[in-house]
Amino acid sequence: MSQTRRYGPALLFFLTPFVALFTVFYLLPIGYAVVQSLYTVRRTGTFGPARDVFGGLVQYQRVFQDSPFWHSVARVLLFGVVQVPVMLGVALILALLLDSGLVRGKRFFRLAFFLPYAVPGVVAAIMWGYLYSPNLSPFTAVTAHLDLLSADLVLWAMANVVTWVYVGYNMLIIYSALLAVPTDIYEAARIDGAGQWRIAWSIKIPLVMPAIVLTTVFSIIGTLQLLAEPQVFRSFSSAVSSTYTPNLTVYSVSSVPNFHLAAAFSVVLALATFVLSFSFLKFTQRRGAQ
Repeated sequence: MSQTRRYGPALLFFLTPFVALFTVFYLLPIGYAVVQSLYTVRRTGTFGPARDVFGGLVQYQRVFQDSPFWHSVARVLLFGVVQVPVMLGVALILALLLDSGLVRGKRFFRLAFFLPYAVPGVVAAIMWGYLYSPNLSPFTAVTAHLDLLSADLVLWAMANVVTWVYVGYNMLIIYSALLAVPTDIYEAARIDGAGQWRIAWSIKIPLVMPAIVLTTVFSIIGTLQLLAEPQVFRSFSSAVSSTYTPNLTVYSVSSVPNFHLAAAFSVVLALATFVLSFSFLKFTQRRGAQ
């Protein structure tokens, strides 16, 4: 009797809930968005009733001709190129410090580093928006001379909010990977005369590289889905428009409402996210194979 036949009923029992939820909450919404993106609204006369008719790729043509949308894509890509390495670098340093034995009270610091992630993104954006606002901030000595909500700096003000929220989350993933490394490797390195810095650079970082790659992929996806922070910052800064980020564009278009065009924006954005994430994974796999 094969292993598949023997354990088939058990595998089916445990996989069925996941497959059902994955289909209902992931595959069906994607399929619905694709179908909606192929339709357009037509009217008979100026004030005639609106009808949904099949339009083919008309909505996608509008997407690729929408320059504000592509400017927003370029903006979040710039955001990600700067913010993601900084955030993951800080997360890696914190994880290495917690794992080094140089820090006492590790439980307290683990909780302290992770605590910002427990703050909802909207609440964090509101809190930081008040801190940045020249008229509301308690740090007027700074905000009076440095307008963090100006057109030149508001993107990086939002980057600071995202970094503050997600550093602890990424630190915990990397720190968990460090805890899984056998201590015998560190002891052998110390016997050979390696110090903390050498162990961290030559042993710990290479061994937790899969965790770093995982957090990078999560961060790439999160960067292209940036919504809560710019949506909140629109109340604090006139520099944040309704098309400031791709997801904000989708939200604004769907509020018109123009659901078919919003669906096309969403499909294109999802494909761009997949291409970037997949390309990064292939690049890291190729580098790891060398």
